[in-house]
Amino acid sequence: MKAIDETDAADYHARLTVVVDGIAERRRQIAALQAEEAELLRDAQSLALERMDGPSFRPSSPRDIPLRSIAAEIGAATNQSDRAVQARMNDAAVLVEQFPATLTTLREGRFSRSHASVIVDAGLCIDDPDARAEYEAAVIPRAETETAGRLRPIARRLAEQFHPRTLAERHREARRQRRLWVHERDDGMAELGLLGPAHLVYGAYDRVTQLATSIVDAEQHPAGDDQLAGLETSPVDDTRGLDEVRADVALDLFLTGESTTAVAAGVAALRARVQVTIPMMSLLGHSEQPADLAGYGPIDAETARRIAADAPGWDRLLTHPISGTVLAVDRYRPTEAQRRMLKARDEHCRFPGCRQPTDRCDLDHTVAHAHDGPTAVWNLGHFCRRHHTLKHHSAWRVAQLADGTLEWTSPLDRVYLDHPARTLADNQAPF
Repeated sequence: MKAIDETDAADYHARLTVVVDGIAERRRQIAALQAEEAELLRDAQSLALERMDGPSFRPSSPRDIPLRSIAAEIGAATNQSDRAVQARMNDAAVLVEQFPATLTTLREGRFSRSHASVIVDAGLCIDDPDARAEYEAAVIPRAETETAGRLRPIARRLAEQFHPRTLAERHREARRQRRLWVHERDDGMAELGLLGPAHLVYGAYDRVTQLATSIVDAEQHPAGDDQLAGLETSPVDDTRGLDEVRADVALDLFLTGESTTAVAAGVAALRARVQVTIPMMSLLGHSEQPADLAGYGPIDAETARRIAADAPGWDRLLTHPISGTVLAVDRYRPTEAQRRMLKARDEHCRFPGCRQPTDRCDLDHTVAHAHDGPTAVWNLGHFCRRHHTLKHHSAWRVAQLADGTLEWTSPLDRVYLDHPARTLADNQAPF
């Protein structure tokens, strides 16, 4: 019996190997054919452009008539819309003429046409051919190991590195294009679209998702569940999926200013969650290196600083300088527990002799966060604005001892000790 089972397992693995390898090979062949098709579509556009510039072109005709005619010919032969064919001709020309390395990789079947489209879309903003070639060299190896969806934010980040204009400049221009539009759809439906700053759009989408998820969760649990006490539920069974509920919630918010659909109590307190990774020098205003919006890609440094200023707390990621691997995480802004503890410990500004109460002080890192100082009780202290400024903009230096005592060293190298108003118990220190 064991021999039969082993035979069946071997047969299963052999057949599965054939299927998987066969699909992978067909995908490579499809990619190669798509590269050939792109070249043919580019050739079709070239023929039309030659016709437009040729002596037989009638000036009284619309200038794009040759393009329309050839697109209609291809569309009729392939059962496609001539408008769709004309758009594909333009996309193919961009790929073939401006992204030759991407086309070669597609022809070799090393990634799909979707990957090529992502590379082109992200790299179109790079006008300089040499910079665009450098971008291709950087993004193609990533495209060979990632799905097209995961590649999109990676490609945006890489394109940003090679772009000759700053993201802040381009963002100011792009903001002028923000708009709302409607497209008609069949069966009594319509599509609403919105173009706006990425951090706001992602924040809106996240808040709608939170609201929709609370509705779905409420419907999936029995009314008597203690964990869901206080939830309002609709009087009939709700069979909607998350996407349906999300659309209903968004329309409610647009039309009434609130979600009138059955929701969990307290959803008005929900706030959007936007994850932004900001280089420290950009956060401090010493650099305009773009930040990264999770799921999207680069956003300009000024927008990122505004987001950070309103954030209730920051997580600092310590990464490997070469691989980028996250090595550690800590907070920039202290937790509420840390704030309470430090108020009790300090009571006033920690510069020798100063009695400004903590309510009039800033909570600051002894070793600056920019210099890898952690957000821990033993590295935090209250300073009034006068002495906070003195600490950062003069030759005064400060170190914090294990018991919370601050050791100030003056420009004359004289040491002054400031002891905490209260000494914290050892078991309270490691926050």
